[in-house]
Amino acid sequence: MNADALAQALRSALLPLAAVPAGPPANLDEVRDLLPPGPPRPAAVLVGIAPRDAGPQVWLTRRVDGLRHHAGQVSFPGGAADPGDRDPVATALREAQEEIRLPPSRAEPLGYLNPLLTLTGFRVQPVVALVDPGFVPQPAPDEVAEVFALDLRWLLDPANVERIALDFAGRERHVLQYRYAPQRIWGATAAILDDLRRRLAGRPLPP
Repeated sequence: MNADALAQALRSALLPLAAVPAGPPANLDEVRDLLPPGPPRPAAVLVGIAPRDAGPQVWLTRRVDGLRHHAGQVSFPGGAADPGDRDPVATALREAQEEIRLPPSRAEPLGYLNPLLTLTGFRVQPVVALVDPGFVPQPAPDEVAEVFALDLRWLLDPANVERIALDFAGRERHVLQYRYAPQRIWGATAAILDDLRRRLAGRPLPP
């Protein structure tokens, strides 16, 4: 696959890196009455896409059980911002290095997706990056149980995503979920993937 062409196609669909999205999170109306008190904590995740001969793939992780936040869930490498992080790109790259041993030199940030809020009180800024196709992830055992790759073309098929109902805090909520056995990809991670899917809809990917 032509990595430069893929990078160009992705960059044209994303929010530019020149300015961190400052507007309201995409899911604010859905969660505003469910959030913990106080302002949300800034966080970022890395949506790493690797160009492969068989087609581009998106790196995802499954977090270990017993973590304080999102234990056992499928997620992107990421976490809360540190005081020394200059922007969400720095946070996402630092967390990816810590969680899956991705050197920043092997990831090319391309742009942002829409921010969103989590029920654990984070404002998450997704950063999309092109990852060196030769990179082999090494999960940090204290945080990551498994790393796996999702075919980007599979992601673009709207038939693979569904909206499901959950009971939370005494009322029904609707969240997205991808049909990707044996993993359960839902909630914030599914919302990020769906944002990427919608942005790429109708845009041909390079061969």
